[in-house]
Amino acid sequence: MMVPALAETPDAALTRLIGEARIEAETPGTCEKPGIDRLIRIFCDDQIRAGIREKYPLFGTREGDERFGYDVDVARAVASRLGVEPVFTRVKASTRIVLLDEDKIDVVLATMGHNTQRDGQARFIRPHYYQSETVLIGPKELKVAGWKDIAGHSICVTIGNGSNAQMISHQARLMLFEEATVLPVRLADETCMLAAQDNSFFASYFTDEDFARRFEPKFGFAQVPWGMAVARTGSDRLAQVLDLMSQTFHRTGVFLENGRKNKIAAGFLESQKEVWARPECNTAEGNTDPACILPPLDAALEPTPFIGNVVAVEQWIADNTGLSVSLPMFKTIPAWTLFQSGVVNSLYLVVGALGATLFFALLLGALQSSENPVVQWVFHALTVILQSSPVVLTVVIAAAVAQEFFTYSSVVAIGAAIVALGLMNGSNAGQAIGEAMHTLHAENAGKDIPETQLFGRAVSRSATQIVSFLINAAKGTPVAAFIGAPELLSALTDITSFASGRATTYTMLLIFYVLVVMVVVWLCGRLRVVLERRHA
Repeated sequence: MMVPALAETPDAALTRLIGEARIEAETPGTCEKPGIDRLIRIFCDDQIRAGIREKYPLFGTREGDERFGYDVDVARAVASRLGVEPVFTRVKASTRIVLLDEDKIDVVLATMGHNTQRDGQARFIRPHYYQSETVLIGPKELKVAGWKDIAGHSICVTIGNGSNAQMISHQARLMLFEEATVLPVRLADETCMLAAQDNSFFASYFTDEDFARRFEPKFGFAQVPWGMAVARTGSDRLAQVLDLMSQTFHRTGVFLENGRKNKIAAGFLESQKEVWARPECNTAEGNTDPACILPPLDAALEPTPFIGNVVAVEQWIADNTGLSVSLPMFKTIPAWTLFQSGVVNSLYLVVGALGATLFFALLLGALQSSENPVVQWVFHALTVILQSSPVVLTVVIAAAVAQEFFTYSSVVAIGAAIVALGLMNGSNAGQAIGEAMHTLHAENAGKDIPETQLFGRAVSRSATQIVSFLINAAKGTPVAAFIGAPELLSALTDITSFASGRATTYTMLLIFYVLVVMVVVWLCGRLRVVLERRHA
């Protein structure tokens, strides 16, 4: 009677796989072979390249040549178990997966949440080595208790944060930063009213008495497990080893010990230690058992009906030009909706800015040519002030004044931008009209010519300046993004906060505005001809 063979334990499987890979790496000629698995190359190079964050307190920080934090210690434990040296490379939220794809690092250990959207970009190690949720932090006096309260608020976030799309869907205005450490600073100087990041990040800041006195967590969402990750291609054996190692580190308390050492919340690590000590999970196949592992956060965005065509276009461009082009605004419903509304709002903004510029040009031109010297002086002074004020500051002031009288909305933000752009450019064009009127008064002294007729001639003489500032108004409309107006720049910024393809996205923005300004230039050219002929 045959006795069934005992199942291989995770520890035994890990030891066997590491041993086999090391022997293979020591075989003459193996290290020179192209396309070897990254595990073999790690042994060939006697080092593992780990992507680590450097500005994420408790998890990854750097002082000179010294690195500290939970992620750093986990990377060192991985290297120690493999018997190689750890080599650290700084990564950010926006570069973690990119550096994996470019083969500049072997593994990411950088506070990266495992969600379904990222599953197609990297191969996540199971079981996960930590868990967190996104939390909104703001001043204690700001009343924010749930999603309904964040509409219109500016929220500081990091590029690549998987929860950004959820905030955008509730009409929040996002301000993007590369590093999480900027967020508390921007909260303190009131650049933004709220900041969103993993609760693990803010844990260290709430140990500071001044920060804890001023700010508080508002609410949390999007609980997500963190995963080490390797490239989806060329890393199968490395992934298998790290799966087993992660499982072993939970059961033996390596993760928990490093968590306590770095003073991070250890509840998740304590519960996982119990899970992986259970007989049904403590097997070489336990990391594929749904009863033992956590599912990734479901962050899949609804695709557009034409996503297949978009992917085909991207591939065609890559095949025929060698350029890697990503068109995220056409791939998912949230991004496509943002893109469409951004285009429409930008066109409203351009038309409104043109109308406001022409209106204020005529109004201020008439007032500056008034026979009343007090009126002339007052509106000449206003023009000088507007000409001396930076465009962004004028738009911000206009928005602040508008919000004193109206509840914030996208309509209010667009309206404030239209008024600001109209005043800025209309004041310059109005000055040209006023100066033309003074010249005409001097030229026609003693003649009985109606003021309306002279004003018409002044407008005709100022046609070139009027047209120039109309074009400036159209070109300046993206500045409305600074006050949260949902025009195309704001929309594309929101899209790139949760999708890839920043270079392509902003190239499309440039093309859009070039086309818009070309149309405006043509129309203004026609307008100039009409003005010049009318009073020639």
